[in-house]
Amino acid sequence: MTIACFIRYQIDPFQRDAFKTYAENWGRIIPRCGGHLIGYFLPHEGTNDIGWGLIAFDSLASYEKYKARLRTDQESRDNFLMAQSKRFILREERNFVEVVDGTFNIPSTLAGT
Repeated sequence: MTIACFIRYQIDPFQRDAFKTYAENWGRIIPRCGGHLIGYFLPHEGTNDIGWGLIAFDSLASYEKYKARLRTDQESRDNFLMAQSKRFILREERNFVEVVDGTFNIPSTLAGT
């Protein structure tokens, strides 16, 4: 079974660049600690204060191991501290979803798009 952690962030829209840096840092940290990083997403059009992160795991057990690695990873701890000190994340929600078999990472079959 593959599960995904869907993280919804309410961010300070005036600190969008700080959230971008935070997300870019996770691009190095998450794979190193055992997560399959699907991506972080910034607001583009419409609502200007909501961002997302999406990380996949083979199981809840692999997620628990990942969390333990995050706690001991210095860059991970530094990234959390940076977010706390700059206060650009106003609210964070985490939901775990199960991937429907046959629907994950399927590229377009339309040529030229």
